[in-house]
Amino acid sequence: MPAFAGMTTTIMTAPFDRLRANGVVLTSITENQRCGVIAVVGAPNAGKSTLVNALVGQKVAITSPKAQTTRTRVMGVAIEGNAQIVLVDTPGIFAPKRRLDRAMVQAAWGGAQGADLIAMVVDGKAGRGPKLEPIIESLKHRSERKWLILNKVDIAIKEKLLVHTEKLNETLGFDEIFFVSAATGDGLPELKAAFAAAMPEGPWHFPEDQVSDATDRMLAAEITREQLYHQLHAELPYATAVDTEQYKERPDGSVEIHQQILVGRPTQRAIVLGKGGQRLKEIGSKAREELAALLGVKVHLYLHVKVKEDWENDRGIYRDIGLDWVE
Repeated sequence: MPAFAGMTTTIMTAPFDRLRANGVVLTSITENQRCGVIAVVGAPNAGKSTLVNALVGQKVAITSPKAQTTRTRVMGVAIEGNAQIVLVDTPGIFAPKRRLDRAMVQAAWGGAQGADLIAMVVDGKAGRGPKLEPIIESLKHRSERKWLILNKVDIAIKEKLLVHTEKLNETLGFDEIFFVSAATGDGLPELKAAFAAAMPEGPWHFPEDQVSDATDRMLAAEITREQLYHQLHAELPYATAVDTEQYKERPDGSVEIHQQILVGRPTQRAIVLGKGGQRLKEIGSKAREELAALLGVKVHLYLHVKVKEDWENDRGIYRDIGLDWVE
């Protein structure tokens, strides 16, 4: 039977170094280290990126209420005691209809390859719906350890939540089950400690101060795209991309970034620009402010909106946003 968070699960942790009283023997850090990879999968808008950001302790993946915000595999690195937890935040898995959709779903399952365990994140409020079925079917045939993470428990109806949990567990037989709220932090310390204890022994894959494998250039494009979603909501179609044309450091230490916002039609360009270009200025201002906080330097951000009807068929765009080209 799986262990439910907050019940009788025992978490084992070990210190990095030990100074022994007799002779002061210092144990090598690598002797006690643990490190492993966790693939975070689920349906769109289950809260995967919010969960990864919360476990890492800072933003490594963008979030928005818009479904399928995460397009490519994002790796976040969390530290808990002597364990380094490599969290692979994957795009939401759904029935693909277009080339971009197919590339995103391929990236999601590709992110699960070689993982030490798969954490399936489910929206605790929405429960089991048709969007979960293809994920469940695929997980039935995978040999990795599988954990169920019921997210958004702060807004879920508890009775329904337990029913959803039982049905999901009957279908897949999870090794562990946790109830959390990535938004409020409820249950996250227990989940993080359990992840750490589940990691295999071995040296860390990344330096202690590295929180992601994303480049600053990629991060800049994602932050601008996040602002597009936050500020335009339902006004802006899903088919939008941000291409960082230039990223360079100035002699004074500040960063200069030039980006193109690609849209499919002239009407979409007008939406992004807003009256007198005001909406674009606001998007740029918010993105610039957040980038400066994340990078720790002054940021000069220049945005341009371009109509490119067939951008979804441009191999270069796929390469820049970190997706493999699919036929």
